[in-house]
Amino acid sequence: MKHYDKLIFVSESDTSTSPMAEAILQREFYLEDILISSKGLVVLFPEPINPKAEAVLVSHSLSMKHHVSEQLTADDFDDRTLVLTMDQAQMAQLLKDHENARNVFTLASYIRADKDIQDPYGGTLADYNRMYEELEQYVLRLSKILNLEENRLGQEPAQEILPVQEGVG
Repeated sequence: MKHYDKLIFVSESDTSTSPMAEAILQREFYLEDILISSKGLVVLFPEPINPKAEAVLVSHSLSMKHHVSEQLTADDFDDRTLVLTMDQAQMAQLLKDHENARNVFTLASYIRADKDIQDPYGGTLADYNRMYEELEQYVLRLSKILNLEENRLGQEPAQEILPVQEGVG
């Protein structure tokens, strides 16, 4: 039995960091089927992925060219959905906006990393590439953690794979 059926990466507008994380995890996650998506905290109208984010993805043999930003809603939360924000401010806003939020963490806290993923909005292509490199390392660690959690479900969890309990779980 799977621990989560869905994983949602959340960023401010769902046009760069969260769809990039979605693309990386879709390439890396091998165990059970899990629906991986991305959503935004503030999506006034559907937008495609940021062109610089897409260019960086393509340079790494990935693409989200058909991605359209989508608003996070109250219906996105349940016991079988893991929600990962890119930074603390986004998590705080999400928790403020959604009383029913659960299983919410920053990506960094879930994988026990030291710093959040920063959106390079307005930056250069090199800035987006630097963010991708960091995000890829975080998502690779996330994939390992999720696979370990799935393999150990029903067993006593190993301390080294447990997420930091700062979110709402």
